[in-house]
Amino acid sequence: MTKTNSDISTGALFRNQVIRTILMSVFFLQIGIWVRNYSILLYVIEKTNENPVAVSLISVAEFAPIFLFSFIGGTFADRWPPKRTMIWCDLLSALSIFVVLLTLMLGSWKVIFFATLVSSVLSQFSQPSGMKLFKLHVKEELIQLGMSMYQTIFAVFMILGPIIGTFVYQHYGIGAAIAIMGIAFLLSAATLIFLPPDRESEENKEKTTLMQEMKAGFSYVRNSRALTLLGGCFAAAGLAIGLTQPLSVFLITERLGLPKEQLQWLMAAFGAGMILGGGLTMGLAKKTPPQFLLALGMTVSATGFLVMGLSEQLWLTLTAQFISGLFMPCIHIGINTMILQNTEASFIGRVNGILNPMFMGTMVITMSTSGWLKERLSLLAIYESAALLFIVGVLAIVPLFKRSPAALKKSEEI
Repeated sequence: MTKTNSDISTGALFRNQVIRTILMSVFFLQIGIWVRNYSILLYVIEKTNENPVAVSLISVAEFAPIFLFSFIGGTFADRWPPKRTMIWCDLLSALSIFVVLLTLMLGSWKVIFFATLVSSVLSQFSQPSGMKLFKLHVKEELIQLGMSMYQTIFAVFMILGPIIGTFVYQHYGIGAAIAIMGIAFLLSAATLIFLPPDRESEENKEKTTLMQEMKAGFSYVRNSRALTLLGGCFAAAGLAIGLTQPLSVFLITERLGLPKEQLQWLMAAFGAGMILGGGLTMGLAKKTPPQFLLALGMTVSATGFLVMGLSEQLWLTLTAQFISGLFMPCIHIGINTMILQNTEASFIGRVNGILNPMFMGTMVITMSTSGWLKERLSLLAIYESAALLFIVGVLAIVPLFKRSPAALKKSEEI
């Protein structure tokens, strides 16, 4: 008797202990992270009378570790047992947060930046370990569906997270907010105890230095056609998103002639699209190859950016933003699935550590120049350029459309 796709997917997905455990851990972590992000933001704004330098330091503490520790964290994630690594990262995050709470009670508020910095650094070790567990314990046919559920949680918290973080701070203050962060990390660590035990064979048997393993990681990506092409796609997407992200408010004020406060509806439309898109992509993920999901998401994003640049009607701009959000999960799920399918378990951390900074780095480059470009080019020209970059990203992975992950792996071994 043959099983249907839905029998294989949905039932087996929820029976998989690793997927259940990681999704529950991510749920607790998202509560902690969003309470952290918004409570600390509001607290610093209040303490510094809206000092822009102090506010910008929050983003530095959140994103700088991605550049400084992503590859190092990924390398250690490949060396260390994944379950133990994730539990220790959550415990150390909770400990650092309670130290911050104690210091706040003693009167030094500036240590608040430490909470964001430490948890951001530790996430560079924990996140690739979670990906490694997916690779080790989840069947190939369930990986993409599991990634769909993983991404749906992030999409839901893009809407609920700011509401939760703001509510906690406004009603209970920074002390309670920090306590909730610490408890959330502890609950995540407690959940991870239910993961299968680390296998002894997962630990490196050969004695190699950290530098040797780093070099091996770069060689692995360079010698993998699939990962190299995916890196080009990453770079194009990062350039496109960075080019437009700081300029969204000008769609409201210049193209539509509305007050800047209306930007909230643009963000709400995108977030609502992501939540709905996460659920719809779960259905697509059962029978659609990840490279097609990625190409679909980027093509729709290109169209959405073009329409937003051209639109002079609020309803059309909101519709384009909603549709872009609807297909954004296709991009995230396609990328993560392709990384897992085309990477050996022993290299998962290093591959993540190379590709993620590539996306962030290109995004920061265009974010830092978007204001300068805005003074010299029209908003339409900038959004058209972003759409073109998304198409370049699609073209980068076209060679992967005709070949399965298994075929790609086989060709790389020859």
